[in-house]
Amino acid sequence: MKQEANMRKILKLFMTFVFACCLFVGVNPAEAGLISREQEIEMGQQTAKQLEAQYGVSQDAALQERVNRIGQRLAKVCGRDDITFSFKVLNNNEVNALACPGGFVYVYKGLIDYMPTDMELAGVLGHEVGHVAKKHTVNAIEKQMWTSLILIAATRGQGMGLVQAAQQALFAGYSRTDERGADKEGVKNSIAAGYNPYSMLITVWKLDDLSKQGGGAKYGLFSSHPEPEERVKRVMKQLKEYNIHPDVVVKDDDHATVTEGNWSFNVSQSIGNTKGKYRAYMLAGGLWNVRQRGPVNPNHFVVYDNGITADIYYDDIQVFRLYTQDAGAFGSAGAYAAACVDMLRDWAQIANANDAKAKSSTKKK
Repeated sequence: MKQEANMRKILKLFMTFVFACCLFVGVNPAEAGLISREQEIEMGQQTAKQLEAQYGVSQDAALQERVNRIGQRLAKVCGRDDITFSFKVLNNNEVNALACPGGFVYVYKGLIDYMPTDMELAGVLGHEVGHVAKKHTVNAIEKQMWTSLILIAATRGQGMGLVQAAQQALFAGYSRTDERGADKEGVKNSIAAGYNPYSMLITVWKLDDLSKQGGGAKYGLFSSHPEPEERVKRVMKQLKEYNIHPDVVVKDDDHATVTEGNWSFNVSQSIGNTKGKYRAYMLAGGLWNVRQRGPVNPNHFVVYDNGITADIYYDDIQVFRLYTQDAGAFGSAGAYAAACVDMLRDWAQIANANDAKAKSSTKKK
């Protein structure tokens, strides 16, 4: 009993000392940076081991390589050069993703089925990388450190450890402020890494669709998120800063038009859980990516015919995916894609003229 009393006395003195030091230097004790980089990584490693033991890691090597490739591109632009990121697919059919402290990011297999394109995965992974870059879980744990220290004293030195705290924080969910911050990082990271600027927007829309169907999890990507309408408005507002063209005019969920000047491309087909308006934004974002490389060469648009689907690329940029359902009188996705390439070549001429005019106008100013 005497030993336990001494331990509580020492911990009380320790907390008083740290609290006084923080006040002396003008730092909020709950934000004093109590967790080191090494501890952050250790917390993440231990949490990652438990997740992998619980769900198992997908044995699809090509899928793992693809997710890691997308994730690493995002990690390079997120501002956390002091850690090594890891991206893996968990063998679970839930539509979800989460990030452990220290850069251990996981995507559930069900999410890849629900968001199959690289641009959609870039939005999800950009969001999760944002949580790690801004140390949202670490900050949440640090805010609880004082409570944890008191708990240690009250439980005879057998209180919650950092790894347990990390796991609790992860599954308890982020604050709405942190989620808004991660959405903002998702937009910024996706664009900086060269992915479709609308990646985060499509992610938000699809998560809203899933939530309305009652399919959302209670942790990870779905935890403590702001209202979907609010998230969409915030992401849209952020995207306006980038002056993205061509424009998208939405008629309804299944019908939207991508326009620039007198050029237009109609998207009037939803495919699975990807609404027509989502596809229109994907095309508009893909074309914006193309023009970021300078004057568009019309001859660089090519078609990769996969049978049921056909992808239009500009060099290494995936611009649009077409399906058999789109083909109509053309008969196949590949044949329709070839016709669409001619339309995109027409767009290239208009885009080059508009960009040259804008550049000339800027010089005159």
